[in-house]
Amino acid sequence: MEIKRLGSQPSVRGPSEWFTGTVRIDPLFQAPEPALVQGASVTFEPGARTAWHTHPLGQTLIVTNGCGWVQREGGPIEDVKPGDVVWFSPEEKHWHGATPTSSMTHIAIQEKKDGKVVDWMEHVSDAQYDIHIPDERGYRRSDSTN
Repeated sequence: MEIKRLGSQPSVRGPSEWFTGTVRIDPLFQAPEPALVQGASVTFEPGARTAWHTHPLGQTLIVTNGCGWVQREGGPIEDVKPGDVVWFSPEEKHWHGATPTSSMTHIAIQEKKDGKVVDWMEHVSDAQYDIHIPDERGYRRSDSTN
């Protein structure tokens, strides 16, 4: 048995190569071999988000605080809130982060395949992100009804 005590693992800032905005990563666990699973608590300040990426064996997000957005390639941006659990299938291109006005924290759980847990890609552009922001009437530009 191993217990990781709160504060025993230092927080790190999300690198600008993989994130837009201010992101804090708090490692939670990395199971020893032969296990493949690892997890972290990730906090996104308002407007912060990941770059597009995939995970070779998929990823589970458990939203614990705030309001956020998630999107898979070709799909709509979806709202997420505390208690929501998101599953991205293996190799499913996606991004996730905070809304423009609220921070968001989630626990991210993924497994290693051939020593790798993620493949990072291009940043989510401001145009891709901003399309979900409501206009002065409350309509989102991503809604097809306005």
